[in-house]
Amino acid sequence: MVSDPDHVARGTPSGTPPRTELFVVSLADAGDRRAAFSDRARDTALSWRFFDACTRRPDSLAIDEAAIRRHKGRALTRGEIGCYASHFSIWEEMVARDIAQAIVLEDDTIVDWAYMERLAETDLAARGFDYLRLYAKRPTFQRIVATDFLQHSRAVVEMIGPAYGTQGYAITLAGARAFIDECRIIRRPIDDAMDRSWAHGVRNLALFPAPILEATVPSAIGSARFAGKNDPSFHTVRQRAWRQLERTRMRMMKVRRFLGY
Repeated sequence: MVSDPDHVARGTPSGTPPRTELFVVSLADAGDRRAAFSDRARDTALSWRFFDACTRRPDSLAIDEAAIRRHKGRALTRGEIGCYASHFSIWEEMVARDIAQAIVLEDDTIVDWAYMERLAETDLAARGFDYLRLYAKRPTFQRIVATDFLQHSRAVVEMIGPAYGTQGYAITLAGARAFIDECRIIRRPIDDAMDRSWAHGVRNLALFPAPILEATVPSAIGSARFAGKNDPSFHTVRQRAWRQLERTRMRMMKVRRFLGY
């Protein structure tokens, strides 16, 4: 759902659809966060709009509670499910409206708008960049894919492994379709699912240095997700073997990338 459909930032010609749509995920009642984001974005020439974050799971999403407990050792929080549903709903909107590419930001981000304007004008599909992270929460294995991307000393890297976070990314229609196919059943948090490039085949690309930062504000998802992995199904022999297989698949992808495959 779109909470602010008539919002258009200054500088965009009337009647000219942008090449890239920009969604800002935000709870409908997050007035202070919306005001702060709008203030930070006041000088950008980009069109953008708030996208009402989901507070429940839509009918198009199934959930496998047993798989979640196996993978995470706990149930997902209501906030995690809402976050999952919000990003999934944006991808569904891209497919329904045939949106060629989008930039997705969360409302607690601090954005390098000058760079974002250049990114929005770039045909990412033509470069083979169907998914491009604008931020990651942790470092992981990476290799350089492109240097001086739209700016001197800004690189595109491919990350293999759990980088976590959905604070910001650019995505093409092909990327959205691939993620819908992979993520239509909730089995883990959404960023966990998106990071599993060895499973869904979408390269986990990222910009380095990142053109956005996460502001230091209380998380809308909450901290309960950092609780211990107490569910017995997480600790079974079968599940430990599955995690070892996942690590092996991840290592094999690293080897293939190192060899240029």
